[in-house]
Amino acid sequence: MPKYRFEAVDQKGKKYSGNVDAADEATAQGMLREKGLFPTSVIPADGAAPGDAGGKKKKSAKSAAGGGEGMKKDIQLPSFMQRVKPKELMGFTRQLATLVNAGLPLVRGLKVLGRQEKNPMLKQAVTDMTDAIESGSNFAEAMVQHPRIFDKLFVNMVKAGEVGGVLDKVLLSLAEFMEKVQKIKNKVKGAMIYPIVVLSMAVIILVFLMVFIIPRFEEIFDNIMKGEPLPGLTRAVMAVSRNMFSLQSILTTVVVIVLLVVGMTLIKRNPKGAYGIDWLKLKMPLFGPLFRKSAIGRFCRTLGELMDSGVPVLQALTIVGETSGNNVIESAVHDVHDAVKEGENIAPTMNSTGIFPPMVISMVEVGEETGELPQMLRRIADNYDDEVDNAVEGLTSTIEPLLIVMLAIIVGVIVVALFLPLIGIIDNLQQG
Repeated sequence: MPKYRFEAVDQKGKKYSGNVDAADEATAQGMLREKGLFPTSVIPADGAAPGDAGGKKKKSAKSAAGGGEGMKKDIQLPSFMQRVKPKELMGFTRQLATLVNAGLPLVRGLKVLGRQEKNPMLKQAVTDMTDAIESGSNFAEAMVQHPRIFDKLFVNMVKAGEVGGVLDKVLLSLAEFMEKVQKIKNKVKGAMIYPIVVLSMAVIILVFLMVFIIPRFEEIFDNIMKGEPLPGLTRAVMAVSRNMFSLQSILTTVVVIVLLVVGMTLIKRNPKGAYGIDWLKLKMPLFGPLFRKSAIGRFCRTLGELMDSGVPVLQALTIVGETSGNNVIESAVHDVHDAVKEGENIAPTMNSTGIFPPMVISMVEVGEETGELPQMLRRIADNYDDEVDNAVEGLTSTIEPLLIVMLAIIVGVIVVALFLPLIGIIDNLQQG
């Protein structure tokens, strides 16, 4: 029986290679798919695959027709530096949904989008997916080969859309889902701009005072005081000014930063450490409620989208846990998954985790009783999106005065430290 050399990936994007005995190439691909692998290349182990010459000829013709395309590829960034922005992926998804909904075959739609795509990484992915579909793979299998672009959530929703014959609706739902998630992220980033500007100005003012103003006052005090001791606060501020940019201080700061970065990296790599950090994120003042509401809203929207697309509830819970972005939420979802697997309802298990608010649990319970759980989860997500907006506005209004007060205290301490010796000099002059 002929032997075929294969290269394949699994659902997580992990690559495999080896040999398989099969009657022909199609049989070899079928054997690999039965093992949960998605073949990217299947060729005879003893030589070139039939039709390779034609493929090489076709490739050469493309290179000749492309003209300067080879020169463009020479100046592209390395693959590990390339990335697809969420906005680009959203545009691609929405355009593909429109083309498929208009009745255009999937392969033709991908070719149309591939020709107009400007991002080299996404363009290459679209080309590879088109070739894979033409070779017999389905769309979801083709996506698995590009885990850096299409995450597990994306792939499984597309797989459900293909099985249910509603790929265009699923793609449109995906685009809307990504737009809502990105909208929340942009609001949070936008709310942080003003506090960051205020903090940056505070640092600039502090450095200016320490580097230019305090040394001048120190010279004046040395001439006026003539060896008399300065107040303790003044000496402390001047010591900070002298040592702020000394070699020892710079080295100490660098060492401390490196130790903190290395320490945080090691803690995050440890499962218990990563869990502890995520738990602190949810419990920390000011930012904790924002993180919690954002995580719960993402959980509800993702689970609702998956279930509405036809993904089985157990598989949907697994995907939601892996894409939650928080180990505490992931652990709670894992508990819900195990309980549902044993035949229990979702709402009681969510209540036992202690993570989800009573309102969320009550609405999930109603959704289970009425058979409209996906729609109910979407309503919860919409409600939490509004709460995140309010939390962002409240956080901004809280941080701004805190930063201003902090800046006033720092500048006030420096001013008092500089005026204390002057008060002493004035007292001595009055006594004299």
